[in-house]
Amino acid sequence: MFKEFKEFAFKGNVLDLAVGVVLGAAFGAIVKSFVDDIINPLVGLVIGRTDLANMYFVLAEGKTPGPYVSLAAARAAGASAFAYGALLNAAVNFLIVALALFLFVKMANRLRREAEATTRPCPFCTTEIANEATRCPACTSEVEPVTS
Repeated sequence: MFKEFKEFAFKGNVLDLAVGVVLGAAFGAIVKSFVDDIINPLVGLVIGRTDLANMYFVLAEGKTPGPYVSLAAARAAGASAFAYGALLNAAVNFLIVALALFLFVKMANRLRREAEATTRPCPFCTTEIANEATRCPACTSEVEPVTS
């Protein structure tokens, strides 16, 4: 059983996944900082000098009646608040991470396709032929083999 576990744990895919998770967590921290420290102040400036994370409205007053200066103050007073600014923060974080992952996967797929290309078009009739072919099976033209 230990041998099977060792094979599983040290296979390339599992190690690749572990590295991906660690890098993903680090990337998430960078994106969170980007949103909190750059995007939010810019959005706040545009909408009236408001910190996006402090955008909320009170559903029910707490022990101390409002108005509250921040979401943290409202929660400390026991108020029930709908923190839509935190939801907007999470949505912006998600969109940036999703865009970055999309671009990364798109680039990786392109590189993989280029590396795995085993066929090419015949220069005479455009039929797909193997890279190692010296003659096209469709038009019987002689072609130079592609060596990689």
